[in-house]
Amino acid sequence: MSYSLLAISIFFEICGTVCMKISNGYSNIPASLMIFVFYGTSFSIFPFALKNIDVSLAYAIWSGVGTASMTLIGIYYFKEPATTIKMVSIFIVMVGVLGLNLSDKLA
Repeated sequence: MSYSLLAISIFFEICGTVCMKISNGYSNIPASLMIFVFYGTSFSIFPFALKNIDVSLAYAIWSGVGTASMTLIGIYYFKEPATTIKMVSIFIVMVGVLGLNLSDKLA
């Protein structure tokens, strides 16, 4: 259940970040308001996920998956360039998250 809550929290964090981009510096009022709704929801759900997941692991997953997801959304939706260094860097982030996840199982 904790990982499901973490996934939901990540989803709302990604939605909030997308709204940041489309808010156009807070000039798009509906998108600007949704930033606070989505981030508020994400931050409200995240503590429940922490009940059964170590904070170091949960935050690494939250930030890593959010970063990787926003990179892909940026490339496909916002037409940002998909450079080699960007793709390698996202791969490194994901390897780090995987390493943190495995560290508990291998210790």
